[in-house]
Amino acid sequence: MVELLEPAMPTYAYETVDVFTDRRFGGNPLAVFTDARGMSDGEMQALAAEMNYSETTFVLPPEDPAHTARVRIFHRTGEMPFAGHPNVGTACVLARHGRDKDGVLLFEELAGLVEVKVERDGADNVTGATIAAPQPLSTGIELPVDGIASCVGLAPADIIVAAHRPIQASVGVKFVLVEVKAEALARALPDISAYRVLEAAHPVLQGRLSLFLYVREGGKIRARMFAPLAGTWEDPATGSASATVAALLLSLEGGDSASFELTQGVEMGRPSLLKLTAQRGADGIRATVGGGCVPVFRGEALL
Repeated sequence: MVELLEPAMPTYAYETVDVFTDRRFGGNPLAVFTDARGMSDGEMQALAAEMNYSETTFVLPPEDPAHTARVRIFHRTGEMPFAGHPNVGTACVLARHGRDKDGVLLFEELAGLVEVKVERDGADNVTGATIAAPQPLSTGIELPVDGIASCVGLAPADIIVAAHRPIQASVGVKFVLVEVKAEALARALPDISAYRVLEAAHPVLQGRLSLFLYVREGGKIRARMFAPLAGTWEDPATGSASATVAALLLSLEGGDSASFELTQGVEMGRPSLLKLTAQRGADGIRATVGGGCVPVFRGEALL
């Protein structure tokens, strides 16, 4: 009897890293598929859901050969135009494969071109990266304090509005930025029913309601981010939102530039440290976000 062999399944290599930390099992985990040629959009989305991280990236050849790669970013339920820790982590993985040029990588993304500068130690080991957000600061609608408070299990009095009301803002991807009292940050807990009510009442949100709560003490910021409608109950480190906060604070306070250190993920047991800058330019306020990155796993996916 002749044994029929099943055709070989395509395999795709991936690596995982922990981002915005200098040690494993801290920061925000990320899976990077280093060569996604041949994958369909549906397969990318399915893999991102299977990995079950905040985001997963898929590296493709760039449209412009002067750039490093085209990078697609998926979370559990959809594609992102830009995100912070996926860019830092993807850059570190590719730099460890020798893909950077003089410490710089250029990624083509839906939100625009993202420049990443890689950091190395004295032994030439890649230790982290800093990214420039692809767009200047833009702001959108303000949202009601009582609705925001309901979404995160707080009282309206826990929301601080002296500098700004809860406001949608972006440097490449939209978040609602909310300043809260220091003692309220640890008490925040998402209520998905309240999220649905608030999102339905504001069609302009287009189904995206990611709340970034923060407490500021001078140049130090503590934060938490909740996006349960997108499948992320809480995020350990949100670089794109953090960069947006830096840009918003500079816009409100004046001056030419500002820098901050932001901690996130503490309540999740995955402490993260993000270094932020914002600077005024000819086209508006631009921001950067940077931090450490450590390798964790390597593997293959079968499709």
